[in-house]
Amino acid sequence: MRLLHTMIRVGDLQQSIAFYTEVLGMRLLRQKDYPEGKFTLAFVGYGDESDHSVIELTHNWDTKKYEIGTAFGHLALEVDDVYQATDKIRQQGGKVIRDAGPMNAGSTIIAFIEDPDGYQIELIGKKI
Repeated sequence: MRLLHTMIRVGDLQQSIAFYTEVLGMRLLRQKDYPEGKFTLAFVGYGDESDHSVIELTHNWDTKKYEIGTAFGHLALEVDDVYQATDKIRQQGGKVIRDAGPMNAGSTIIAFIEDPDGYQIELIGKKI
């Protein structure tokens, strides 16, 4: 078994695709409209779905905003340098909600950002 994707619902598909591709450097891997169901699926990630886990962005055409919910935590991305990554994300208009620094009660460098729909994404420094 392997993890294929994580699905999140988004209110503005093009804004979300731009965030994940332009700000976080992922690629749009595929996108398909389902007119009968009135929704679009877009898959983004850092590599081909055959050997990488990806994010499925689900856009229901009649819904502009979602409640994140209390059970969802965050997505996590490994980055080479958390300080540089947060600076770059901030310069590109991304929202940093916890600046880079050591995690609580630990030494791992982390930061948190938010995507356009309010989903939190943890940036974790690469282990050396």
